Amino acid sequence: MSVAGQLLKKICIEGIIRTKSGLHIGGSNVGLSIGGTDATVVRDPFTNLPYIPGSSLKGKMRSLLERLEGKFTRSGITPAGPFMGYRENAKEEQGNPDDPICKIFGVTPEEIQKQEKQKQEKNLDRPVTRLIVRDCPVTEAGAKLLNELDTDMPYTEVKTEVVIDRITAKATPRQIERVPAGVEFRMELILNIYHDDDEEELLDKLFIAMLLVQNDYLGGKGTRGSGEVSIRVSTLSEKTLQDYTSRNGWQPYSGFEIPVEMKAVGA
Repeated sequence: MSVAGQLLKKICIEGIIRTKSGLHIGGSNVGLSIGGTDATVVRDPFTNLPYIPGSSLKGKMRSLLERLEGKFTRSGITPAGPFMGYRENAKEEQGNPDDPICKIFGVTPEEIQKQEKQKQEKNLDRPVTRLIVRDCPVTEAGAKLLNELDTDMPYTEVKTEVVIDRITAKATPRQIERVPAGVEFRMELILNIYHDDDEEELLDKLFIAMLLVQNDYLGGKGTRGSGEVSIRVSTLSEKTLQDYTSRNGWQPYSGFEIPVEMKAVGA
């Protein structure tokens, strides 16, 4: 018999993120020599290859989904914590653990405790998040392409932008490091399904968020040409409670239709 807070299954979504324009997700500039780029990309410290942090992808998906549903403060900035949406008094904004976006992307334990204290409830076994977004490493094909390209820096290109002073017309150049177009990254998302969850609703929200990323941008400098990507989902699989107790592997998941725009070739 299922109880509140019980994990029933995990749904794994695997696919490929492909850069359609240069991708800039900022890394640390510590240790750069004089004459280096002004903004570097994040890299794997062992291979020196660029990767897409799971935090960048998850944050972008949530932000765009909240924009779509109008869940913003008066200033138009999404607060770090979850909330119910626009309120006349910004101090009244609060998280709603039952909202699908909050269910997928997370609610802080402090927020749940605060609300339950206000409602005099004691249901602290409520899950705080359901979505796990892995870091996205470069695929073998992507690494091969980067090795073959004659790039400005190891595995990356350098884009020079110019800032022009509106008063004096003085031009100040700056250099931005980017992953070149055509590079593929391996994507893996894990969606936890708990008792009483509507898994079709949660999956639908998640895929809408990925579609929004395709029509927006990933990383920084997106309004100036960087960060256009395509996302292709190759497999959907699941592991139920029974699969874990029986030591079974991942099983094909057939309860959801992948959007045509996101289907990988042969999927």
